[in-house]
Amino acid sequence: MSGVTFDLQRAASGRGSRGEVHALVGYIDGLGRIELAFPTEHSDYPAEYCEVAVSGDSFPLTTYLGLRYLRRPLLARGELRVEWDPAELSRHAWWPGRKGRALRIHVKGRSYTYAQRGGKCGHELVRPGAAVHMRRSSWRNPHTISGTCLDQADALDIGIAVVLEGVYTRNLTTGGALVSLPGRFVNRFNDL
Repeated sequence: MSGVTFDLQRAASGRGSRGEVHALVGYIDGLGRIELAFPTEHSDYPAEYCEVAVSGDSFPLTTYLGLRYLRRPLLARGELRVEWDPAELSRHAWWPGRKGRALRIHVKGRSYTYAQRGGKCGHELVRPGAAVHMRRSSWRNPHTISGTCLDQADALDIGIAVVLEGVYTRNLTTGGALVSLPGRFVNRFNDL
């Protein structure tokens, strides 16, 4: 799917039991409709958590569950699932450089790196032989999310890249890592 570009546009928002629910919807040539919903409405997790989900015609159900922050789940202690199979996630929050702080993902026999790319509104999901570059129209409340597929990117790659656009990923940048520093210390004391 090299060179395929796509846009997800803000659709009508709804009101759920936990507040406003947003959806971004798009169409990808050869794969059909795709939808990113956040936060999703489920009753099987505590109120301090929130989940985002990607679904669509040819896309595996991909979800990310994490602690709620600004209506989005945090990367820290998050859980990514593809068709209910959990992914292995790892990250070095204090390593220098964007590749050092990147999220490493292993799911469905594939290994990915998800990193900030060109400012806080751009990200890239990369695996050997494929990549998906993503860009939000704004960092906090995007009305459009755009993507570009490179090399052999497929529905699984796109689904993961899109669901991570619904996650609070500001701490993948140097500035975001510094802003999140006080919260990280407080959260560590809560674990004692």
